[in-house]
Amino acid sequence: MDNCLFCRIAAKKIPSDIVFENEELLAFNDISPQAPVHILIIPKVHISTPADIDETNSAVAGKIIAAAAEIAKQKGLEGYRLVFNCNESAGQSVFHIHAHILGGRVMKWPPG
Repeated sequence: MDNCLFCRIAAKKIPSDIVFENEELLAFNDISPQAPVHILIIPKVHISTPADIDETNSAVAGKIIAAAAEIAKQKGLEGYRLVFNCNESAGQSVFHIHAHILGGRVMKWPPG
């Protein structure tokens, strides 16, 4: 999608600070970090929200979680929070599915 920010980042039309990449995923540092480590993981295919995951594309969710574990290990994170926001009322501002890896500090509960 030409007007999707994360599709444009995945296509490398917009620069990002990439920390991980494979054929299906791209991970980069968030430009407005909420923790010492704040990385976004996106699929290279457009899926608007977690609510749009179904049996035809559900493998991407597992791949994002596996990539998060690999990235956290590379960053030396003993613990981290992995967050998917779904729709505007939950804080999703870019409508391209993505996970936030948050780490490098103690995470409080409830989150907000």
